[in-house]
Amino acid sequence: MGRKKKTLHDYAAEFSDLGVKRHVVEQHNSGERTLVEILYCKSCEITVRVRRDRILEHLASARHYRNKHLAKVWDRKPPHMSTETEFLPCSPVELDSTSPLALQSQLILHRNPFTSLPSPACPPGPPVHSSSISSTSCRKGVAPAQGDSAPSTSASKSRTLPPARVRSPEPPVPAATSSSPWVAVAEPSNSSSGRCVFGEGERGGLGLALFGVGSGSRALCQSLVEEKGCHLLYIVEEQRWEVETLFSPEHLSHTRVLRAVDTDIVLSDQRVAGILVCSPPREASNIVLGALRAGKGVLCEKLPSLDRRIAASCFDEAERRGMPLVCGFYKRFDPALQYLHKKVNENDTLGRIQRVAAMSRLYPRPTVARIKASGGIFFSMAVHDIDVICWLLGERIPDTIFSLGHAFCSEVASVNDADSVTVSMKFSSGAIASLDISQHCHKSSDQRLEVHGSEGSLQMENRNPLGICDRSTSSGLSLQSTAERFLDAHKELLRHFLRTLRGVEPPFITKEQYLWTVQVAEAAEQSWKNGSAVDLRDEAPEIMVIKTEA
Repeated sequence: MGRKKKTLHDYAAEFSDLGVKRHVVEQHNSGERTLVEILYCKSCEITVRVRRDRILEHLASARHYRNKHLAKVWDRKPPHMSTETEFLPCSPVELDSTSPLALQSQLILHRNPFTSLPSPACPPGPPVHSSSISSTSCRKGVAPAQGDSAPSTSASKSRTLPPARVRSPEPPVPAATSSSPWVAVAEPSNSSSGRCVFGEGERGGLGLALFGVGSGSRALCQSLVEEKGCHLLYIVEEQRWEVETLFSPEHLSHTRVLRAVDTDIVLSDQRVAGILVCSPPREASNIVLGALRAGKGVLCEKLPSLDRRIAASCFDEAERRGMPLVCGFYKRFDPALQYLHKKVNENDTLGRIQRVAAMSRLYPRPTVARIKASGGIFFSMAVHDIDVICWLLGERIPDTIFSLGHAFCSEVASVNDADSVTVSMKFSSGAIASLDISQHCHKSSDQRLEVHGSEGSLQMENRNPLGICDRSTSSGLSLQSTAERFLDAHKELLRHFLRTLRGVEPPFITKEQYLWTVQVAEAAEQSWKNGSAVDLRDEAPEIMVIKTEA
């Protein structure tokens, strides 16, 4: 038998100066993402050929010796390559910007734009920021930080530092009291943890944790980056490359990335005021209940559960704990739809509403795995349009609903789902609503809505500065993904969640509204499968109270 071929991780384990870096390559046609690994030198930060003679030649070169010496002197440790070693709770040291150490560190700590990940042989640890220097033991003259029992997010070897300014720890902020049913959470200070607020680094933002980045919306992740009133303390995700696809290294430098087995670390951290759950519905309910029981507010981007009883238990738990549970029906927060709602319900300029027509075509097309995890087209796409229609009309559920659909993609048909559906609904007021939903769109998201009344009509068209619509297969005038189209809606949804955490306002979407919407989505799916209309007039919405274990 021949010798076993050595892998990149074998070389990284044999030579301590080498590491394995992962890159995500996305195919433009299929949208599939592939993980590619390369072998590189930690000190020189260059790719090394996977040959023993080339490796030995590089390690013996003067260039490597010089870079290794500089890395040892100035502790140039690459981000995301640290181990799980934790520090004792010492006060962070802040260097004067004019000191020689700080000035030279700015020169030699220039990073390449690629992200790096630890080798599977070593468990991924908390990231290290290049501009922060800590010590594993409390040296003389540095007072230990008080009142911060959360695990540290940095790790490095102990070392001797030149004289530097020491930033004394600030006293803890007392908890705020409120007479509102939604208890205002004291905004945690990030002075002792060295956390950086996304945006401009504001102090006093609410601490957040994000679960299930791989299943989350790009629009919500971008909103987190741009929002100044919060800072992301933790990300819980099994696939770390999914995290680095959505967040840049500079944003991750102050955020600790954990696996699901370390959820208790997040829930026990008092700095975390809110949890954003982007996990699929089959996993979301356990995370939501655990967060509520830990005293954290929750924003559930997707459905808390496909089972209405389990979802109802999540809302009941939120009411019992006095914490907000915000459902991620993001389309309600879109500025255009907000304007339509105002025109329809407040000004009464359209008269009696007779017909509503909505078109939602998704771009880019989601993967089959994501479609299956989300519960299908009725629970991932149609449920949002159903919520918008009922919200605009001010009605709970339609009297009658009928659906038609087809799977043009064989992969979607293999999971017993449709990729194009049409849903028709008749309400007790006489209004008729139709939904045209598809996961097939050529090069740009198609989101339109029309409201026709006895006194006039309103139309919401796609955003196009030229005012020209070209839906052919030729080169389009304005390429826009669904995430880009509803970026403002996700920003407003996140800001609404932050206001509920501060006790300024209650959740916009109530338990009853959520259960009614999910019940209509279930009826739409049932109509498609059975090929007949579903009468909902004799079925009262099931609003139930379920006891959950404390």
